Amino acid sequence: MKFKYIYTLLTLIIALYFVPAHAQTKHKAKKPAAKTVAKTKPAVKKAAKPTTPAQKIASGLGDAATKATVDTTKKGGKGNDALEGNLSQEIVVTTAYKPVLADAVKIRRNPDLEDKTPFKAPLIYIPIDKRLELNTSIKPLDAMKRPAEQDSVPTNNYVKAGLGSLKTTYGEAYFANGRDEALQVGGWLKHFAQNGTMYKQNSAKEEVGVFGKSVGEENNISGRITYNYNSNYFYGFDKYNAPAILQVNKQHFSTIGAEGELAKNYKDVENDFTYALKLKGYAFSNAFKARENNLVLSGFLNQTIKQFYAGLAASLDLSTQKDSLYDHNNSLIRLNPYIKFQGDNYKIDAGVNIVDQFGYKSAFYIFPAARAELQVIPKYVRIFVEAKGDVNKSSMRDFAMINPFLGQNIDLRNSIDQLDIAAGVKGTIAPGLGFKATIFRNEVKNMPLFVNDFDFSKGYNRFKVIYDEGKSRVSGFTGELDYKISEDVDIFGRVEFKDYQMATVSEPWNLPKFLFKGGTVFNINDKITVSGTLLIRGSALDPHLIQTSATTTGQASIASFADLSGAVDYKATSRFSVFVHVNNILNSTSQTWVYYPDYGFNIFGGVGYSF
Repeated sequence: MKFKYIYTLLTLIIALYFVPAHAQTKHKAKKPAAKTVAKTKPAVKKAAKPTTPAQKIASGLGDAATKATVDTTKKGGKGNDALEGNLSQEIVVTTAYKPVLADAVKIRRNPDLEDKTPFKAPLIYIPIDKRLELNTSIKPLDAMKRPAEQDSVPTNNYVKAGLGSLKTTYGEAYFANGRDEALQVGGWLKHFAQNGTMYKQNSAKEEVGVFGKSVGEENNISGRITYNYNSNYFYGFDKYNAPAILQVNKQHFSTIGAEGELAKNYKDVENDFTYALKLKGYAFSNAFKARENNLVLSGFLNQTIKQFYAGLAASLDLSTQKDSLYDHNNSLIRLNPYIKFQGDNYKIDAGVNIVDQFGYKSAFYIFPAARAELQVIPKYVRIFVEAKGDVNKSSMRDFAMINPFLGQNIDLRNSIDQLDIAAGVKGTIAPGLGFKATIFRNEVKNMPLFVNDFDFSKGYNRFKVIYDEGKSRVSGFTGELDYKISEDVDIFGRVEFKDYQMATVSEPWNLPKFLFKGGTVFNINDKITVSGTLLIRGSALDPHLIQTSATTTGQASIASFADLSGAVDYKATSRFSVFVHVNNILNSTSQTWVYYPDYGFNIFGGVGYSF
């Protein structure tokens, strides 16, 4: 009995040992559930037939266990047919899974064998040797270039021509090579002529010139050649006491000049060394065969050291002057060593002006040349003082440009500004509103004065030059104002008040004590521009010494006057324009020189063309 129980227990143990192995090697399984087991069916070997009784018992037990396992996987189905039709099913694995080589899936990506180790450069720190400026104030805006108009066509040349009353003829032309920053060449022509209402009240002005400028990396070279020709007649006489005869001769002034300059280009660098050299000269002549030749060589050297400037300016001024009664040399050498200090709120110029005169007269002078500025209201108001002196060379050409009715053999002496002292204030009191006000006192030796040298018994109506040989004093005030309301409106003006204390003459002959010049420009739109000027000149005196059969002495008063002029320019197209100028709108019977009235009301206009 005991042996029977022992045999049954051994049989059960053997059956339990072989049942799991038999479950993994089952011949055919049902359809697997989706995404829980591999679709590939492993190869299963058929189990060997049992030969011993124990093997038969184990085989029967394994089949029974397999059937029991299949029954436990059924969910909501009915039989095997229901299980095959259901894709959602569970498979319970009752033993460890041992994969075989057939279950392996190939990796479809090759391994990355490239060495991509990033390179990191060593960091280098270099401190900047510059102090950090902590400026909390509002910085000024940099000026921005105005963009070009979309419909504008760049033009380098233009011509103008016009006609008007008083037999006015007008012409002007300008030519240039274009907008080349390295090379500029061009030329111009000008003509203006009028005939007044008086006999031989004719005048004409012509001018022609060429210029050129070349800019290199270090220096720039510029030069020009000009020719001026001015003509007029001696038409002046006393209309209330007309002379029997009158020398109405034609006078003309011809000047040919040239100049050239070599200068170092400006560079915004510290401790810069700058220099410039200029050579200019002219040859002047008039209808009476008077001649004047002038040649000036000038230049400067300047060394900058932070806020400190040191330099030397020098010039050699050579002149020869010839008329029917004299032929002499009048030349000057100037040296101006200077030191300058400049900061954010101040500017100081200190130096001397050394002048050596040689030729028909020899003299040596040393004058002060100093100026100081101080900013009292940052960016708005500056005050300044200055003291200076110089030798003013008497020139035939300069005198003729002031008074074209001079006679022959003009007395030529150099005047001397012994000490000119001035103080004032300048700045900007509102956006676009700039001003400058100056009070001054000048000490002048040999002040030149224009006086009449009339002799109507011979029909002679010329002026001459005399000098106040002592020390004259000129005190006064000048004021300047420029108010640019917008890009389309600009108003400007300058006023002068002068008081003369003469040394040897009784009056400052033909020098007015009050003078005002002002004007305005209005751009109504892109096509129309209106401009106007106003000149107010105070009264003056002339000695009025007239020689007839008996000499009479007296003085003539030249009345003050106002001269108002205006112009309108109309831009018809981008190339064509029309202009009209109106002079002496008030039609005042003014005169700058006694017995020589100026032109009355006149108007002229014309057209212009740009290309």
